[in-house]
Amino acid sequence: MRKNILFAAALLLSVSAQAQLLDIIKSTVKTKTGVDLDNPSKPKSSTTTTATTNTTTTTKTSPVNLGSLTSTQISSGLKEALSLGVTDGVKKLALTDGFLKNEAVKILMPEKLRKIDTTLRSLGMGSLADEGVKLLNRAAEDAVTEAAPIFTKAITSMTITDAKNILLSSDNAATNYLQTKTQSQLFTAFQPKVKASLGKVGADTVWKNLISKYNTFTGQSVTTDLNEYVTTETINGVFKMVADKESGIRNTPAMRTTSILQKVFGAQDGK
Repeated sequence: MRKNILFAAALLLSVSAQAQLLDIIKSTVKTKTGVDLDNPSKPKSSTTTTATTNTTTTTKTSPVNLGSLTSTQISSGLKEALSLGVTDGVKKLALTDGFLKNEAVKILMPEKLRKIDTTLRSLGMGSLADEGVKLLNRAAEDAVTEAAPIFTKAITSMTITDAKNILLSSDNAATNYLQTKTQSQLFTAFQPKVKASLGKVGADTVWKNLISKYNTFTGQSVTTDLNEYVTTETINGVFKMVADKESGIRNTPAMRTTSILQKVFGAQDGK
């Protein structure tokens, strides 16, 4: 009987020790891993943390925030940048040597007449050729003073249908858009101004003399429409200046001198 009692006591002691050991294991596992062995079906706290982190990361997908800007605001900002480009560009180009001394926009001898330049220089008439080029640029410098209102009208009447894409595109995207949409109407409106300027600076007379001398020496009959050529080159010169201004506004915050420019182009800084 005494043996049975001792055996039972030993067995109970063993069970109690095992239970204590199991509790220690459970506590250690929970401390180290966060896993509760008594409740394994509950979500793991680490999993919850990871999911939250992943969600937070996903929301930061783009550094460009145009959400607060409407298409109308973006369009207004683009038009203002173009208008500033025209104003500044025309002001610089209208100065004496504004075209002639600016290699980016200088009007050269028309391509089909460049053989005249070569021939005249070979005959010692280089000064006549130089005068011809100079007067083409003087005509452009005179005519461009009339360009600003023509360009401004084209800009204000232009509907920018894809303003957001233009804003986030290349440095001169708005200028390219303006040129595509208005080149023809600008040419029609501007051509009479150039014709008047060619006569005003005497370019038409000099060029008639220049071409006449070339035809006499070579026995050829060369003609060209100077009015069309200078009109096209003058308009291209203005667009060049506008593109430079647009690029500056896009990339230099200090050049954003109005609130609409700051708001619109500030939104594209992270593109």
